[in-house]
Amino acid sequence: MAQRRAVRARVHRFDATGEISAGPDSLAGEEPLEVRLNGEQFSVTMRTPGNDIELVAGYLLSEAIITTMADIEEIDFSTGLAPDGTRNHNVAQVRLRTGIWSAEAAPARSVYTSSSCGICGTAAIDAVTKTSAYPLIPASCHLDEDDDEEYRFPPLLSAARIGELPERLRTQQDVFDKTGGVHAAALFAVGEDPNDEPELLIGREDVGRHNAVDKVIGWAMSHQGSGLPLSRTVLQVSARASFELVQKSAMAGIPMMSAVSAPSALAVDHGKSVGVSVIGFNRRGRFNAYSYPERVA
Repeated sequence: MAQRRAVRARVHRFDATGEISAGPDSLAGEEPLEVRLNGEQFSVTMRTPGNDIELVAGYLLSEAIITTMADIEEIDFSTGLAPDGTRNHNVAQVRLRTGIWSAEAAPARSVYTSSSCGICGTAAIDAVTKTSAYPLIPASCHLDEDDDEEYRFPPLLSAARIGELPERLRTQQDVFDKTGGVHAAALFAVGEDPNDEPELLIGREDVGRHNAVDKVIGWAMSHQGSGLPLSRTVLQVSARASFELVQKSAMAGIPMMSAVSAPSALAVDHGKSVGVSVIGFNRRGRFNAYSYPERVA
């Protein structure tokens, strides 16, 4: 599987004077993964091969299909075949517990989801926003636009420690070092003292930033017991803070998401509505907090 994450290629390199050399290079792997639920086609997403069980689990959580790994009885990749008859493991046959999902009750999905978009396949706008099984804001708390102080969260992590997260994520980007063509996400466990160094639990890479986050969440579901909610963690991503990444954080009960680039307006609005602290432009020890800054000690 490692050779499919970074694929060797021959390139011709040019500068302003013309061709200067030809030689080998590495490209980020990108292949389709078809997900079938109880024998029914659910979606196809483009991803970097590897950690596919984690990807499927995290993806199904973000789609509100499952809430724990116990909802999955089996994930079988044996039906994925390449044109030459060899196995490529690009089809995931998922068998869910009885009563978890039915094709008739589920929102429609388009067949194809690109590596640049995690929600492109959602058929209806009201199906884009999912309800988390692990809410970050108490149900009794009703936030509105005129009262941002109605509910305040306790400090989670110091500003100094948050500022260190991008460099710690960078240590997990082996495929990026080879190809320069993948996103990354890392999950950090936070202690009781906001000034303590958070523990790096896992880092994952993928051509799709949403896939990298799904792999991280799927790992936590597989390796931390039920793993959820991830209420004492921070998610660091190498990309911008998009709506889909904030939503995935909320679905897993992750209270803070930090990005090295800008957030979108919808991402910030969604963070405010679901209780996620959205951090953007986290670079060289400085960052902006766009929602719930009180979590920054």
